[in-house]
Amino acid sequence: MVRILLASAAALALAACTVGPDYHAPVTPSAAAGPFVAANPAVTTTAAADDRWWQLYRDPVLDGLIADALAANTDIRVAIARLAAARASLREVRGDRQPQTTAGASATYGRLSAIQRPPGLDRENWTIDTGLDVAYEVDLFGRIGRTVEAARGEVGAAQADADSVRVAVVADTTRAYADAAAAAERLAVAERIVALIDRSLRVTQGRARVGLTTGLDTARIAALRNQRQADIPAIAAERQAALSRLAALTGRTPAELPAIAAERSATLRLTQPIPVGDGAALLARRPDVRAAERRLAAATARIGVATADLYPRISLGGSIGSTGTGLGNVFGAGPLNWLLGPLLSWNVNPAKARARIAGAEANSQAALATFDGVVLTALGETETALSNYARALDRRTALQAARDQAAVAARITRAQQREGQIDSLAQLDAERTFADTEAALALADAQIADAQIDLFRSLGGSWTSS
Repeated sequence: MVRILLASAAALALAACTVGPDYHAPVTPSAAAGPFVAANPAVTTTAAADDRWWQLYRDPVLDGLIADALAANTDIRVAIARLAAARASLREVRGDRQPQTTAGASATYGRLSAIQRPPGLDRENWTIDTGLDVAYEVDLFGRIGRTVEAARGEVGAAQADADSVRVAVVADTTRAYADAAAAAERLAVAERIVALIDRSLRVTQGRARVGLTTGLDTARIAALRNQRQADIPAIAAERQAALSRLAALTGRTPAELPAIAAERSATLRLTQPIPVGDGAALLARRPDVRAAERRLAAATARIGVATADLYPRISLGGSIGSTGTGLGNVFGAGPLNWLLGPLLSWNVNPAKARARIAGAEANSQAALATFDGVVLTALGETETALSNYARALDRRTALQAARDQAAVAARITRAQQREGQIDSLAQLDAERTFADTEAALALADAQIADAQIDLFRSLGGSWTSS
């Protein structure tokens, strides 16, 4: 019977046609393929962007933390589970291409009326029914094929979504590690500033004891010292918060974070220009662009699914079974029954189908607009990140020069104060200026690391998805 069904299906398939539009990848703006407008040859190169960009920092501890995050992060686990669900759905719809087989059996005990009782049989008896049903839908107009195509697009989108989560987790893990290290460096700078002001305070107190200055001068320097001392707990809290984020990102509680993760006391720094590629490479790398393109493919396929409802569905079916008053009758020489034939169903009122087609076409247009928006967002984010990174470097250069000059001025005024050549207000102003520029420079280093991570994140990544 199955052989007959397959032969009939093959004959019908020769006349089959797939309805609905065939998918073609959308065209991106030609200007998007060129070099980035905000790229600065002094700090970036047009070489292909690094897939494992965090390794440019040459920090084995960071490399280990990234590996931990990719293996244990809860957001990644959720994304992988959603990908597995999408793949299961694809396997389910692919199953519609195969013959559907159902086996059944029933046993009942009953009493027949005297009129119904066949000659030679008891009025009370067991009745056993067994049967095997086989049905196969001929995909004459491509409804099943388009459904599989849509499911395949959803799998691709789920895979790209998982890659997007990986990109975000890697960037957030690197940022948390960088923030903890930068906070440690800022903490050391704050403590060094307090130590320097302490030294000036001791000199001022000594001069006050011999009448060379007043208690007001001492109080002013002491107030500056206490202000800078008050910065230390806030920076320490920032560092601890970054370490707590790092623990959560790597799938740990704060108590489980290895001590080595908190040992770095210098801000992450790069010693070479960042390779960024161009716009075409960016759009090929960004997983959110891939996800939007796959969802557009799925939405296009669903137009075909809806269009197929305008046409009849043809199924080939058959059944074979037996009915008897006992197991011996059923599996022995009892009566055998079988059926074979096609089933045609057709909704002769196409209004609903046409409404579904219109809805599917609208969803496809929305998916296309979403894709175009994701492309523009990807380019805009990267251009912004490039500009912010270049400006952050320019700002640090200016702050470095200001800090160096402030350090020279502070050394001169300390020497002049010891010799009584200037008053304490001039010394206080020099100390305050130096403290401000020193703290601003340390913060600028942290902001450069943050801008680098923003740039790397905007460039996307390349992943071997599981």
